[in-house]
Amino acid sequence: MLRIYNTLTRKTEEFVTLEPNKVRLYVCGVTVYNDAHVGHAMSALVFDIIRRYLEYRGYQVRHVMNFTDVDDKIINRANSLGEDPLKLAQRYITDYAQNLADLNILPATVNPRVSGTMPLIIQFIEGLIFKEHAYPAPNGDVYFRVTSDEDYGRLSGRKLEDMQAGARIEVEEQKENPLDFALWKAAKPGEISWDSPWGKGRPGWHIECSAMNLAELGEQIDIHGGGNDLVFPHHENEIAQSECYTGKEFSHYWVHNGMLQLGGEKMSKSLGNIISIKEFLSKHDADVMRMLVLNGTYRAPLMFNDETLGAAEKNVERLKSGLRPASASAKGLTEGTASGLVALAGTAKDNFIEAMDNDLNTASAVAALFELIKGINTARDNGATNEQLQSAQSMLRELSGVLGLRLQEKQGSGDADKFIDLLIEVRAEVRKQKLWPLSDLIRDRLKEQGVTLEDSKDGTTWRWG
Repeated sequence: MLRIYNTLTRKTEEFVTLEPNKVRLYVCGVTVYNDAHVGHAMSALVFDIIRRYLEYRGYQVRHVMNFTDVDDKIINRANSLGEDPLKLAQRYITDYAQNLADLNILPATVNPRVSGTMPLIIQFIEGLIFKEHAYPAPNGDVYFRVTSDEDYGRLSGRKLEDMQAGARIEVEEQKENPLDFALWKAAKPGEISWDSPWGKGRPGWHIECSAMNLAELGEQIDIHGGGNDLVFPHHENEIAQSECYTGKEFSHYWVHNGMLQLGGEKMSKSLGNIISIKEFLSKHDADVMRMLVLNGTYRAPLMFNDETLGAAEKNVERLKSGLRPASASAKGLTEGTASGLVALAGTAKDNFIEAMDNDLNTASAVAALFELIKGINTARDNGATNEQLQSAQSMLRELSGVLGLRLQEKQGSGDADKFIDLLIEVRAEVRKQKLWPLSDLIRDRLKEQGVTLEDSKDGTTWRWG
Protein backbone atom coordinates (compact mmCIF):
# COMPACT_ATOMS: atom_id res chain seq x y z
CA MET A 1 0.00 0.00 0.00
CA LEU A 2 1.37 3.36 -1.04
CA ARG A 3 1.88 5.79 1.82
CA ILE A 4 2.56 9.47 1.21
CA TYR A 5 3.38 12.45 3.41
CA ASN A 6 0.53 14.97 3.62
CA THR A 7 1.58 18.54 4.41
CA LEU A 8 -1.95 19.26 5.63
CA THR A 9 -1.93 16.63 8.40
CA ARG A 10 1.86 16.50 8.85
CA LYS A 11 1.62 12.71 8.71
CA THR A 12 2.50 9.92 6.30
CA GLU A 13 -0.85 8.45 5.28
CA GLU A 14 -2.18 5.56 3.23
CA PHE A 15 -3.03 6.79 -0.26
CA VAL A 16 -6.77 6.41 -0.92
CA THR A 17 -8.33 8.10 -3.95
CA LEU A 18 -11.72 9.75 -4.39
CA GLU A 19 -12.49 7.31 -7.21
CA PRO A 20 -11.06 3.78 -7.38
CA ASN A 21 -7.88 3.61 -9.47
CA LYS A 22 -8.17 7.25 -10.60
CA VAL A 23 -6.01 10.17 -9.46
CA ARG A 24 -6.80 13.85 -9.90
CA LEU A 25 -3.43 15.60 -9.68
CA TYR A 26 -2.92 19.36 -9.87
CA VAL A 27 0.58 20.85 -9.82
CA CYS A 28 1.30 24.57 -9.78
CA GLY A 29 3.25 25.40 -12.92
CA VAL A 30 5.51 28.29 -13.81
CA THR A 31 4.86 31.99 -14.28
CA VAL A 32 6.11 32.40 -17.84
CA TYR A 33 8.13 35.60 -18.08
CA ASN A 34 11.70 34.29 -18.44
CA ASP A 35 13.71 31.14 -19.22
CA ALA A 36 12.86 28.25 -16.90
CA HIS A 37 15.69 27.26 -14.54
CA VAL A 38 16.86 24.06 -12.85
CA GLY A 39 14.74 24.85 -9.78
CA HIS A 40 11.66 24.60 -12.00
CA ALA A 41 13.10 21.36 -13.40
CA MET A 42 13.40 19.88 -9.91
CA SER A 43 9.72 20.40 -9.10
CA ALA A 44 8.60 19.15 -12.52
CA LEU A 45 10.79 16.05 -12.15
CA VAL A 46 9.46 15.25 -8.66
CA PHE A 47 5.86 15.21 -9.87
CA ASP A 48 6.77 13.39 -13.08
CA ILE A 49 8.29 10.61 -10.94
CA ILE A 50 5.20 10.56 -8.70
CA ARG A 51 2.92 10.38 -11.72
CA ARG A 52 4.96 7.64 -13.41
CA TYR A 53 4.89 5.55 -10.24
CA LEU A 54 1.14 6.00 -9.76
CA GLU A 55 0.59 4.85 -13.34
CA TYR A 56 2.95 1.91 -12.81
CA ARG A 57 0.81 0.89 -9.84
CA GLY A 58 -2.28 0.89 -12.03
CA TYR A 59 -3.79 4.33 -11.45
CA GLN A 60 -5.23 6.42 -14.25
CA VAL A 61 -3.80 9.88 -13.62
CA ARG A 62 -5.33 13.11 -14.86
CA HIS A 63 -2.41 15.47 -14.45
CA VAL A 64 -3.09 19.20 -14.63
CA MET A 65 -0.22 21.69 -14.66
CA ASN A 66 -1.13 25.31 -15.25
CA PHE A 67 0.68 28.14 -16.95
CA THR A 68 0.34 31.50 -15.23
CA ASP A 69 0.27 33.84 -18.23
CA VAL A 70 -1.30 36.85 -16.46
CA ASP A 71 0.92 38.27 -13.73
CA ASP A 72 2.74 41.44 -12.61
CA LYS A 73 6.10 40.00 -13.66
CA ILE A 74 4.87 39.18 -17.16
CA ILE A 75 3.31 42.62 -17.59
CA ASN A 76 6.44 44.42 -16.36
CA ARG A 77 8.73 42.33 -18.58
CA ALA A 78 6.50 42.81 -21.62
CA ASN A 79 6.31 46.57 -21.05
CA SER A 80 10.10 46.80 -20.77
CA LEU A 81 10.45 44.95 -24.10
CA GLY A 82 7.57 46.74 -25.80
CA GLU A 83 5.87 43.40 -26.37
CA ASP A 84 2.31 42.12 -25.93
CA PRO A 85 2.23 40.27 -22.56
CA LEU A 86 0.26 37.27 -23.85
CA LYS A 87 2.63 36.87 -26.81
CA LEU A 88 5.61 37.07 -24.45
CA ALA A 89 4.02 34.41 -22.24
CA GLN A 90 3.35 32.17 -25.25
CA ARG A 91 6.99 32.36 -26.28
CA TYR A 92 8.14 31.14 -22.87
CA ILE A 93 5.40 28.49 -22.71
CA THR A 94 6.72 27.03 -25.97
CA ASP A 95 10.29 27.10 -24.65
CA TYR A 96 9.30 25.49 -21.33
CA ALA A 97 7.35 22.72 -23.05
CA GLN A 98 10.51 21.91 -25.01
CA ASN A 99 12.57 21.98 -21.78
CA LEU A 100 10.22 19.41 -20.24
CA ALA A 101 10.40 17.18 -23.32
CA ASP A 102 14.20 17.37 -23.27
CA LEU A 103 14.13 16.28 -19.60
CA ASN A 104 11.90 13.30 -20.54
CA ILE A 105 9.05 14.69 -18.44
CA LEU A 106 5.67 13.37 -19.54
CA PRO A 107 3.37 16.11 -20.86
CA ALA A 108 0.52 16.94 -18.49
CA THR A 109 -2.94 15.78 -19.47
CA VAL A 110 -3.85 19.44 -19.84
CA ASN A 111 -2.10 22.80 -19.34
CA PRO A 112 -4.75 25.41 -18.56
CA ARG A 113 -3.89 29.10 -18.75
CA VAL A 114 -5.19 32.01 -16.73
CA SER A 115 -6.07 33.95 -19.90
CA GLY A 116 -8.34 31.09 -21.01
CA THR A 117 -10.14 30.72 -17.67
CA MET A 118 -11.34 34.31 -17.18
CA PRO A 119 -15.15 33.71 -17.28
CA LEU A 120 -14.90 31.04 -14.56
CA ILE A 121 -12.59 33.22 -12.47
CA ILE A 122 -15.17 36.02 -12.52
CA GLN A 123 -17.97 33.55 -11.72
CA PHE A 124 -15.90 32.17 -8.84
CA ILE A 125 -15.37 35.64 -7.36
CA GLU A 126 -19.07 36.47 -7.72
CA GLY A 127 -19.92 33.30 -5.79
CA LEU A 128 -17.57 34.24 -2.96
CA ILE A 129 -19.10 37.73 -2.76
CA PHE A 130 -22.61 36.23 -2.68
CA LYS A 131 -21.59 33.98 0.24
CA GLU A 132 -20.00 36.99 1.99
CA HIS A 133 -16.51 35.48 1.84
CA ALA A 134 -15.38 38.34 -0.38
CA TYR A 135 -16.18 42.01 -0.92
CA PRO A 136 -15.61 44.63 -3.63
CA ALA A 137 -13.64 47.70 -2.59
CA PRO A 138 -14.54 51.21 -3.81
CA ASN A 139 -11.47 51.34 -6.07
CA GLY A 140 -12.53 48.28 -8.14
CA ASP A 141 -10.44 45.67 -6.30
CA VAL A 142 -12.11 42.59 -4.79
CA TYR A 143 -10.74 40.98 -1.62
CA PHE A 144 -11.23 37.66 0.14
CA ARG A 145 -12.42 38.11 3.72
CA VAL A 146 -9.92 35.93 5.62
CA THR A 147 -11.86 36.07 8.92
CA SER A 148 -14.81 34.36 7.21
CA ASP A 149 -12.81 31.10 7.07
CA GLU A 150 -12.56 29.58 10.54
CA ASP A 151 -9.87 27.12 9.41
CA TYR A 152 -7.59 29.67 7.73
CA GLY A 153 -3.93 28.82 8.42
CA ARG A 154 -4.23 25.08 8.93
CA LEU A 155 -1.99 24.11 5.99
CA SER A 156 0.92 26.30 7.10
CA GLY A 157 0.22 25.88 10.83
CA ARG A 158 -0.21 29.62 11.32
CA LYS A 159 -2.74 31.21 13.66
CA LEU A 160 -4.84 34.09 12.39
CA GLU A 161 -4.26 36.21 15.49
CA ASP A 162 -0.49 35.81 15.18
CA MET A 163 -0.56 36.76 11.49
CA GLN A 164 -2.67 39.84 12.19
CA ALA A 165 -0.20 41.19 14.75
CA GLY A 166 2.38 42.44 12.23
CA ALA A 167 0.14 42.90 9.17
CA ARG A 168 -0.51 46.30 7.62
CA ILE A 169 -2.44 47.77 4.73
CA GLU A 170 -0.59 49.41 1.84
CA VAL A 171 -1.60 52.95 0.89
CA GLU A 172 -3.31 51.95 -2.36
CA GLU A 173 -5.24 49.04 -0.81
CA GLN A 174 -8.78 49.33 0.53
CA LYS A 175 -9.07 46.22 2.70
CA GLU A 176 -11.22 45.55 5.73
CA ASN A 177 -8.37 43.54 7.24
CA PRO A 178 -4.63 43.63 6.48
CA LEU A 179 -4.64 39.84 5.83
CA ASP A 180 -7.39 39.95 3.21
CA PHE A 181 -5.98 39.08 -0.21
CA ALA A 182 -6.88 40.26 -3.70
CA LEU A 183 -9.18 38.19 -5.88
CA TRP A 184 -9.48 40.91 -8.53
CA LYS A 185 -7.20 43.88 -9.19
CA ALA A 186 -8.51 47.07 -10.79
CA ALA A 187 -6.70 47.89 -14.04
CA LYS A 188 -3.81 50.33 -14.01
CA PRO A 189 -2.73 52.38 -17.05
CA GLY A 190 -0.76 50.29 -19.55
CA GLU A 191 -1.85 46.93 -18.13
CA ILE A 192 -3.72 44.14 -19.89
CA SER A 193 -7.26 43.92 -18.50
CA TRP A 194 -10.65 42.22 -18.80
CA ASP A 195 -14.20 43.48 -18.23
CA SER A 196 -15.86 42.43 -14.97
CA PRO A 197 -18.80 43.45 -12.75
CA TRP A 198 -16.28 45.53 -10.78
CA GLY A 199 -14.79 47.30 -13.77
CA LYS A 200 -11.76 46.51 -15.93
CA GLY A 201 -9.05 44.54 -14.21
CA ARG A 202 -7.35 41.17 -13.87
CA PRO A 203 -7.38 38.34 -11.33
CA GLY A 204 -5.18 37.94 -8.29
CA TRP A 205 -2.67 35.09 -8.30
CA HIS A 206 -4.40 32.73 -5.86
CA ILE A 207 -7.86 32.72 -7.45
CA GLU A 208 -6.32 31.73 -10.79
CA CYS A 209 -5.22 28.27 -9.61
CA SER A 210 -8.49 27.60 -7.77
CA ALA A 211 -10.48 28.37 -10.92
CA MET A 212 -8.25 26.31 -13.24
CA ASN A 213 -8.41 23.44 -10.76
CA LEU A 214 -12.20 23.61 -10.69
CA ALA A 215 -12.41 23.79 -14.48
CA GLU A 216 -10.19 20.78 -15.13
CA LEU A 217 -10.65 18.49 -12.11
CA GLY A 218 -13.89 19.48 -10.39
CA GLU A 219 -14.61 20.52 -6.82
CA GLN A 220 -12.39 17.90 -5.13
CA ILE A 221 -9.00 16.48 -6.06
CA ASP A 222 -6.66 13.81 -4.74
CA ILE A 223 -3.28 15.56 -4.81
CA HIS A 224 -2.29 19.20 -5.00
CA GLY A 225 1.43 19.65 -5.53
CA GLY A 226 4.08 22.31 -5.77
CA GLY A 227 7.23 23.65 -4.16
CA ASN A 228 7.22 24.12 -0.39
CA ASP A 229 7.68 27.85 -0.94
CA LEU A 230 4.02 27.89 -2.06
CA VAL A 231 2.57 26.53 1.20
CA PHE A 232 1.97 30.09 2.41
CA PRO A 233 0.35 32.18 1.18
CA HIS A 234 -0.52 30.63 -2.19
CA HIS A 235 -1.78 27.19 -1.20
CA GLU A 236 -3.23 28.43 2.07
CA ASN A 237 -5.30 30.96 0.13
CA GLU A 238 -6.30 28.38 -2.48
CA ILE A 239 -7.76 26.18 0.25
CA ALA A 240 -9.64 29.08 1.82
CA GLN A 241 -11.30 30.37 -1.34
CA SER A 242 -11.98 26.92 -2.87
CA GLU A 243 -13.57 25.42 0.25
CA CYS A 244 -15.57 28.58 0.98
CA TYR A 245 -16.87 28.48 -2.60
CA THR A 246 -17.78 24.76 -2.79
CA GLY A 247 -18.33 23.87 0.85
CA LYS A 248 -16.25 20.73 0.30
CA GLU A 249 -12.71 19.55 1.10
CA PHE A 250 -10.50 20.86 -1.71
CA SER A 251 -7.56 18.45 -1.88
CA HIS A 252 -7.11 15.37 0.27
CA TYR A 253 -3.31 15.25 -0.03
CA TRP A 254 -0.93 18.21 -0.22
CA VAL A 255 2.50 17.23 -1.54
CA HIS A 256 5.41 19.69 -1.55
CA ASN A 257 8.94 19.34 -2.87
CA GLY A 258 11.94 20.98 -1.21
CA MET A 259 13.85 23.82 -2.83
CA LEU A 260 16.96 23.48 -4.96
CA GLN A 261 19.99 25.20 -3.45
CA LEU A 262 23.17 26.32 -5.15
CA GLY A 263 26.12 26.21 -2.77
CA GLY A 264 23.77 26.31 0.22
CA GLU A 265 21.73 29.26 -1.12
CA LYS A 266 18.27 29.15 -2.62
CA MET A 267 18.26 30.01 -6.31
CA SER A 268 17.02 33.54 -6.96
CA LYS A 269 17.35 36.20 -9.62
CA SER A 270 18.31 38.76 -6.97
CA LEU A 271 21.35 36.64 -6.05
CA GLY A 272 22.21 36.11 -9.70
CA ASN A 273 22.66 32.35 -9.23
CA ILE A 274 20.12 31.15 -11.79
CA ILE A 275 21.06 28.24 -14.08
CA SER A 276 18.60 27.78 -16.93
CA ILE A 277 17.44 24.33 -18.02
CA LYS A 278 18.88 25.04 -21.48
CA GLU A 279 22.28 25.84 -19.98
CA PHE A 280 22.26 22.68 -17.85
CA LEU A 281 21.30 20.41 -20.76
CA SER A 282 24.03 21.92 -22.93
CA LYS A 283 26.56 20.37 -20.52
CA HIS A 284 24.81 17.36 -18.99
CA ASP A 285 22.52 14.51 -20.01
CA ALA A 286 18.90 14.82 -18.85
CA ASP A 287 19.33 11.63 -16.80
CA VAL A 288 21.87 13.45 -14.63
CA MET A 289 19.31 16.07 -13.54
CA ARG A 290 16.78 13.32 -12.85
CA MET A 291 19.32 11.28 -10.89
CA LEU A 292 20.16 14.37 -8.84
CA VAL A 293 16.52 14.38 -7.71
CA LEU A 294 16.34 10.59 -7.28
CA ASN A 295 19.43 10.53 -5.05
CA GLY A 296 17.70 12.67 -2.44
CA THR A 297 14.39 12.95 -0.60
CA TYR A 298 11.80 14.88 -2.55
CA ARG A 299 10.63 16.85 0.51
CA ALA A 300 14.14 17.97 1.52
CA PRO A 301 16.30 20.75 0.05
CA LEU A 302 18.35 19.58 -2.93
CA MET A 303 21.99 20.65 -3.05
CA PHE A 304 23.18 21.51 -6.55
CA ASN A 305 26.96 21.60 -6.73
CA ASP A 306 29.92 19.83 -8.34
CA GLU A 307 29.87 17.07 -5.72
CA THR A 308 26.19 16.17 -6.09
CA LEU A 309 26.38 16.46 -9.90
CA GLY A 310 29.43 14.19 -9.93
CA ALA A 311 27.61 11.60 -7.81
CA ALA A 312 24.59 11.75 -10.12
CA GLU A 313 26.76 11.26 -13.21
CA LYS A 314 28.51 8.25 -11.64
CA ASN A 315 25.18 6.70 -10.68
CA VAL A 316 23.83 7.11 -14.21
CA GLU A 317 26.93 5.42 -15.64
CA ARG A 318 26.59 2.64 -13.06
CA LEU A 319 23.00 2.02 -14.15
CA LYS A 320 24.03 1.98 -17.81
CA SER A 321 26.67 -0.66 -17.04
CA GLY A 322 23.90 -3.13 -16.20
CA LEU A 323 22.53 -2.93 -19.75
CA ARG A 324 25.74 -3.78 -21.61
CA PRO A 325 25.81 -6.99 -23.63
CA ALA A 326 27.57 -10.19 -22.76
CA SER A 327 31.19 -10.73 -23.68
CA ALA A 328 31.78 -12.08 -27.18
CA SER A 329 33.55 -15.08 -25.63
CA ALA A 330 30.78 -15.82 -23.07
CA LYS A 331 30.33 -19.56 -22.52
CA GLY A 332 27.25 -19.34 -20.30
CA LEU A 333 26.43 -19.83 -16.62
CA THR A 334 25.38 -23.06 -14.99
CA GLU A 335 21.62 -23.57 -14.80
CA GLY A 336 21.57 -22.93 -11.04
CA THR A 337 23.53 -19.68 -11.29
CA ALA A 338 21.37 -18.45 -14.18
CA SER A 339 18.16 -19.13 -12.26
CA GLY A 340 19.60 -17.14 -9.35
CA LEU A 341 19.86 -14.12 -11.65
CA VAL A 342 16.17 -14.50 -12.55
CA ALA A 343 15.28 -14.63 -8.86
CA LEU A 344 17.40 -11.53 -8.23
CA ALA A 345 15.28 -9.62 -10.76
CA GLY A 346 12.13 -10.50 -8.84
CA THR A 347 13.71 -9.45 -5.55
CA ALA A 348 14.79 -6.12 -7.07
CA LYS A 349 11.21 -5.41 -8.15
CA ASP A 350 9.84 -6.21 -4.69
CA ASN A 351 12.43 -3.98 -3.00
CA PHE A 352 11.83 -1.20 -5.52
CA ILE A 353 8.07 -1.20 -4.89
CA GLU A 354 8.57 -1.37 -1.12
CA ALA A 355 10.83 1.70 -1.28
CA MET A 356 8.52 3.72 -3.52
CA ASP A 357 5.46 2.79 -1.46
CA ASN A 358 7.24 4.32 1.53
CA ASP A 359 6.55 7.97 0.69
CA LEU A 360 8.29 7.66 -2.68
CA ASN A 361 11.72 6.84 -1.27
CA THR A 362 13.59 7.15 -4.56
CA ALA A 363 17.05 6.85 -2.99
CA SER A 364 16.18 3.36 -1.66
CA ALA A 365 14.52 2.48 -4.98
CA VAL A 366 17.75 3.35 -6.81
CA ALA A 367 19.67 1.25 -4.26
CA ALA A 368 17.47 -1.71 -5.24
CA LEU A 369 18.49 -1.16 -8.87
CA PHE A 370 22.15 -1.10 -7.89
CA GLU A 371 21.81 -4.51 -6.22
CA LEU A 372 20.32 -5.83 -9.45
CA ILE A 373 23.15 -4.27 -11.49
CA LYS A 374 25.73 -5.84 -9.18
CA GLY A 375 24.23 -9.25 -9.94
CA ILE A 376 24.06 -8.56 -13.70
CA ASN A 377 27.68 -7.38 -13.90
CA THR A 378 28.94 -10.30 -11.82
CA ALA A 379 27.06 -12.74 -14.06
CA ARG A 380 28.47 -11.08 -17.18
CA ASP A 381 32.01 -11.26 -15.79
CA ASN A 382 31.43 -14.96 -15.08
CA GLY A 383 30.46 -15.67 -18.69
CA ALA A 384 26.67 -15.15 -18.81
CA THR A 385 25.20 -15.05 -22.30
CA ASN A 386 22.86 -12.34 -23.54
CA GLU A 387 19.98 -14.77 -23.22
CA GLN A 388 20.83 -15.42 -19.58
CA LEU A 389 21.14 -11.68 -18.86
CA GLN A 390 17.88 -10.84 -20.60
CA SER A 391 15.36 -11.21 -17.73
CA ALA A 392 17.46 -9.18 -15.29
CA GLN A 393 18.24 -6.48 -17.86
CA SER A 394 14.56 -6.27 -18.85
CA MET A 395 13.67 -5.71 -15.20
CA LEU A 396 16.34 -3.00 -14.97
CA ARG A 397 14.87 -1.25 -18.01
CA GLU A 398 11.36 -1.57 -16.58
CA LEU A 399 12.16 -0.14 -13.16
CA SER A 400 14.49 2.60 -14.39
CA GLY A 401 11.76 3.54 -16.86
CA VAL A 402 9.32 3.96 -13.95
CA LEU A 403 11.72 6.59 -12.63
CA GLY A 404 11.88 8.22 -16.06
CA LEU A 405 15.52 7.34 -16.76
CA ARG A 406 16.40 6.73 -20.41
CA LEU A 407 19.92 5.32 -19.84
CA GLN A 408 20.95 5.92 -23.43
CA GLU A 409 24.56 5.54 -24.39
CA LYS A 410 25.93 8.62 -26.11
CA GLN A 411 26.17 8.15 -29.87
CA GLY A 412 28.98 9.38 -32.09
CA SER A 413 29.24 9.71 -35.86
CA GLY A 414 30.34 6.75 -37.95
CA ASP A 415 33.68 8.42 -38.70
CA ALA A 416 34.27 9.14 -35.00
CA ASP A 417 33.57 5.51 -34.13
CA LYS A 418 36.07 4.31 -36.73
CA PHE A 419 38.72 6.68 -35.42
CA ILE A 420 38.18 5.47 -31.83
CA ASP A 421 38.47 1.84 -33.01
CA LEU A 422 41.76 2.76 -34.70
CA LEU A 423 43.10 4.38 -31.50
CA ILE A 424 42.19 1.26 -29.54
CA GLU A 425 44.15 -0.86 -32.04
CA VAL A 426 47.14 1.45 -31.65
CA ARG A 427 46.80 1.30 -27.87
CA ALA A 428 46.70 -2.50 -27.99
CA GLU A 429 50.06 -2.52 -29.83
CA VAL A 430 51.43 -0.01 -27.32
CA ARG A 431 50.38 -2.27 -24.45
CA LYS A 432 52.08 -5.27 -26.07
CA GLN A 433 55.28 -3.25 -25.99
CA LYS A 434 54.56 -2.41 -22.32
CA LEU A 435 54.60 1.32 -22.98
CA TRP A 436 52.19 1.90 -20.11
CA PRO A 437 52.45 5.71 -19.86
CA LEU A 438 51.53 6.05 -23.55
CA SER A 439 48.68 3.56 -23.12
CA ASP A 440 47.35 5.56 -20.17
CA LEU A 441 47.69 8.80 -22.12
CA ILE A 442 45.48 7.46 -24.94
CA ARG A 443 42.90 6.22 -22.42
CA ASP A 444 42.87 9.52 -20.51
CA ARG A 445 42.64 11.70 -23.61
CA LEU A 446 39.73 9.63 -24.91
CA LYS A 447 38.04 9.99 -21.51
CA GLU A 448 38.34 13.77 -21.84
CA GLN A 449 36.38 13.47 -25.10
CA GLY A 450 33.63 11.45 -23.42
CA VAL A 451 34.86 7.99 -24.40
CA THR A 452 35.38 5.35 -21.69
CA LEU A 453 37.65 2.35 -22.31
CA GLU A 454 37.14 -0.91 -20.45
CA ASP A 455 39.97 -3.45 -20.47
CA SER A 456 39.32 -7.16 -19.83
CA LYS A 457 40.94 -10.49 -20.55
CA ASP A 458 39.00 -10.53 -23.85
CA GLY A 459 40.37 -7.19 -25.00
CA THR A 460 39.25 -3.57 -24.83
CA THR A 461 35.73 -2.27 -25.37
CA TRP A 462 34.61 1.34 -25.38
CA ARG A 463 31.47 3.40 -24.88
CA TRP A 464 30.39 7.00 -24.89
CA GLY A 465 30.08 8.42 -21.37
